[in-house]
Amino acid sequence: MKKKFLGTLYFVALSLIMVSCGGSNRAHQLKVLNWADYIDEDVKSGFETWYYQQTGEKVEIVYETFDINETALTKIEVGHEDYDVFCPSEYIIERMLKKGLIQPIQKDLIADSIWYFDNISPFVTEKFQQMAPTPDIKVSDYTVGYMWGTTGFIYNPQFVESEDLKSWGAVLNPKFENRILMKDAFRDVYSVLVLYAFKDQIASGEVTRDELVHNITPERVEAVKQVLLQAKKQICGWEVDFGKEEMTKGKAWMNLSWSGDAQFAIEEAAEMGVMLDYIVPEEGSNVWFDGWVIPKYAKNVKAATYFIDYMCRADNALANMEEIGYVSCAGGVNAAAAILEEQNDDEEWPDAVDASYFFGDEYINVEDELLDPHALHLNPVYYPDKTVIDRCALMHDAGEAQEMLLEMWNEIKLAR
Repeated sequence: MKKKFLGTLYFVALSLIMVSCGGSNRAHQLKVLNWADYIDEDVKSGFETWYYQQTGEKVEIVYETFDINETALTKIEVGHEDYDVFCPSEYIIERMLKKGLIQPIQKDLIADSIWYFDNISPFVTEKFQQMAPTPDIKVSDYTVGYMWGTTGFIYNPQFVESEDLKSWGAVLNPKFENRILMKDAFRDVYSVLVLYAFKDQIASGEVTRDELVHNITPERVEAVKQVLLQAKKQICGWEVDFGKEEMTKGKAWMNLSWSGDAQFAIEEAAEMGVMLDYIVPEEGSNVWFDGWVIPKYAKNVKAATYFIDYMCRADNALANMEEIGYVSCAGGVNAAAAILEEQNDDEEWPDAVDASYFFGDEYINVEDELLDPHALHLNPVYYPDKTVIDRCALMHDAGEAQEMLLEMWNEIKLAR
């Protein structure tokens, strides 16, 4: 959910550019609101040229970033900010759909020769449909997936064995006293620990993971609260953007975090000679998504539609993945070969994973080699095995339960 790190909302657009957003100039500007550090700069800067080549019209990107879903949403919902393209997380998309804050994407504006919307994996489209506030709403008419991932533990094998992390109950293990970092993200933490708190009910078939994550009740919030209270001695910090540094220095041994941040931390640590790894516990996890939407108050719908299509292009999807460490939602039939040409590597990833949930059941022709999507050699942080995904649930808009979760989170952080 990536996300990026929770903190204070900030914007990087220059004030002079912001002033120029008014008046007639607005027709030639595209206002983009995206997570911090969540795009390849060359991909972003290349859009203006590409748009001119396709339309003969000039457009200037006015790019702003945010760190908190809810704060960014308030800019649109209360401030009526006229962003043309916004990249919120799944539960915010669901909330925006409920409140009528998203326009349908006019995909017919894009010529067949540059149509890339179909590059999105059907897995993503299927998951997005679970966000529909009513059965008659087709979510893919309103949003296109950008990045996705899971929540798990980043850990240092020098101090922690993977066997110790097969359960979220690892947060209660006294041998990790003052060695666990926790993402300061109450929804994500709740959504995984509720699976641990009710693992016996899941095993008996009394409740499903989806139902546990979707329906937030006082009983479930209290159960998660008790787990966190018992885990307090093990928690050395509630991190927003210092986790990888603490892990690399050995001050923390494990970090409950998102897969994209895990991959980024793994790569950064490797450059310093430190080995880190990532695991999703057996009780299950949440699978999260970020997607592009065109808000209600958008002024340049045409350029917004072209921008979303441009971001679905396979080469751009790969560039963004390599830059930010998160996994693109691209993986449909028209993009699978291009993605796998770069990502499938049996030397780097000798243990095959079943990624058929993402790439489909049919063999994929990659440079005249037929690849079985049930046995691909992919980075398991990027593309977990199907057995992992089958244990993951989608987070939803908490609605009125949001205040209950916030209250619980504040009590936990203040508890001694």
